Amino acid sequence: MEIGVPKEIKDQEFRVGLTPNSVQALSKNHTVFVETNAGKGSGFSDRQYQQAGAKIIADAAEVWSKEMVVKVKEPLNSEYHYLQPDQLLFTYLHLAADRSLTEALVNSGTTAIAYETVELDNGMLPLLTPMSIIAGRLSVQFGARYLEKQQGGRGVLLGGVPGVSPGQVVILGGGVVGTEAAKIAVGMGAKVQIIDINVERLGYLESLFGSRVELLYSTTAQIEQAVKDADLLIGAVLVVGKKAPTLVSRRLVAQMRPGSVIIDVAVDQGGCIETLRPTSHTQPTYEEEGVVHFGVPNMPGAVPGTATQALNNSTLPYVLQLANHGLAALAQNQVLAKGLNIKQGQIIYPAVQEVFADLV
Repeated sequence: MEIGVPKEIKDQEFRVGLTPNSVQALSKNHTVFVETNAGKGSGFSDRQYQQAGAKIIADAAEVWSKEMVVKVKEPLNSEYHYLQPDQLLFTYLHLAADRSLTEALVNSGTTAIAYETVELDNGMLPLLTPMSIIAGRLSVQFGARYLEKQQGGRGVLLGGVPGVSPGQVVILGGGVVGTEAAKIAVGMGAKVQIIDINVERLGYLESLFGSRVELLYSTTAQIEQAVKDADLLIGAVLVVGKKAPTLVSRRLVAQMRPGSVIIDVAVDQGGCIETLRPTSHTQPTYEEEGVVHFGVPNMPGAVPGTATQALNNSTLPYVLQLANHGLAALAQNQVLAKGLNIKQGQIIYPAVQEVFADLV
């Protein structure tokens, strides 16, 4: 199979779909075409790809013309015209929150498999987890930065100092993102609350954090009370394949203290905070209701050296299966089959069908 690896064009997105090591594994039986400088931001030179067996191509259209395209982020509007029938696209998609991309994929006849909906029998998301770990940890790192007065924040040090209370971190959702965010926040010395609707998950978190994190069951009243007191509010709510529910209203945001910071890691799935909208690494924040909002949807792109390798560690086995067997790999591997969102122009994934019933 011929496999194309285009350069990512999302704002300051420095990750790349395949590392040279992944190319080397694929090149034993397949031909990999890598766009010039596609791996530069992650620390991989064209020469490294060539040594691994790849062909370096300067023309993005030619890279996109291959049987399978392996990316990191969803195609942007300027890339829609590259999509074509009988092509296999393997990348993050988050279609439930993106009508224009969904329409483009349907109209093109492309078959699209989304990293974020590949699902194990136990409900784990093996291709989303590595980026969730990174995004969760970065959310507190970024949050601490934007709490600085020079960045528009309250001027609060999350860890506090002797004689001065530490900052309050409230995390909505106790999944992978929320857990990793809590680890970093606890390490910084902050006061941390995690709010989740799954009692079993809260029990697991208690075994992990003990008394270092306050674990709260999610109710409207509990969220309202916690959010008002938060210096840093982190949205970490994920409903697989669907838009995240809105848990924090504009009215509640307006009751937060001026200069508090909100970061919603699930902004690419619509986010769970009414006032938060997607931003970019170039312009990461804006102020609304007196609160600093951070809505960068590709947070792991800030640490591409780590993120690209972590992603490839998880995606490569599936890429190999698709390269070796094409769409037949979906019949052979039910875990991978759950990643199928659109097949030859037809919406397949139930949650996306539900959102875009008029396109089915």
